[in-house]
Amino acid sequence: MITTGCLLVLMTLALALLRAVRGPTVYDRIVAVNAFGTMTVLLLVLLGFLTDRPEFQDIALLYALINFAGTIAVLKFVKYSNLAGPSAAADHRPRSEGDRIS
Repeated sequence: MITTGCLLVLMTLALALLRAVRGPTVYDRIVAVNAFGTMTVLLLVLLGFLTDRPEFQDIALLYALINFAGTIAVLKFVKYSNLAGPSAAADHRPRSEGDRIS
């Protein structure tokens, strides 16, 4: 039963990888890579359960956190072309002599 679950997760990983390669937009690719990371977490938990190694759950949790943070960083970079956000360009304008610093 769980071995069948692992095989189904592997098939889903293959489909997510196919979507990440084919696109058509950058957002489709980002969602596919995020889905790939989520399915990897699920596969780690299933393999840990099959092999009776509970430390795989800790590794899966850490990988899920990295996957979430990475997805947010990539989306922010794609939207703003930097990781600082939209106000970063306005904060770094050159000051003139008439500007007062308060």
